[in-house]
Amino acid sequence: MRTLENLIAIIILFVVFAFSSGADSRKIVADKKTSTVTYAMSHPAHDWEGVCKDVNAVIVYDDNTKNISQVAVSLKVDAFNSGNANRDSHAIEVLEGLKYPKVTFTSNKIKNDNTTIVAEGNLTFHGVTKPITITVTRTNSDKRMALEGKFDILLSQFQIERPSLFGVKTKDEVKMSFKVFFPL
Repeated sequence: MRTLENLIAIIILFVVFAFSSGADSRKIVADKKTSTVTYAMSHPAHDWEGVCKDVNAVIVYDDNTKNISQVAVSLKVDAFNSGNANRDSHAIEVLEGLKYPKVTFTSNKIKNDNTTIVAEGNLTFHGVTKPITITVTRTNSDKRMALEGKFDILLSQFQIERPSLFGVKTKDEVKMSFKVFFPL
């Protein structure tokens, strides 16, 4: 009889721990007023940047461990502003913004190490999904967390024809950077 009671106690503890392990995890939405994603491109005639201030991002954060377990980001192609309306219109045309209006990243594996996070996941751009690994620097203050990082992509990997100016195409490489803030 004592063995049965012990078995029941072990099962109850197992169930309690199994269901409580995620109890301290919560979804936190990025602060859209301060978060930005920037792209930088290069052409033999000049270099430029475009900034997106309409960053839709969410993380799953564990209050006990202070770790992030998931990340999801969505950006509208037409939300990037390079300061040149003609260039931005041409970018939407080249990126087929009406057909593929969003760029998304969804993590499938996160490694937390104090101030560094390595996020492995899928980047979907122009209807093409590619695996990508992004290294992120994390900075915490009392009431918010900043996630900052950089990574490069190639337009050709996402089946995007490189824009041209005066018959000369831009470089294939696009340098991406981001600084996204989350309230704690």
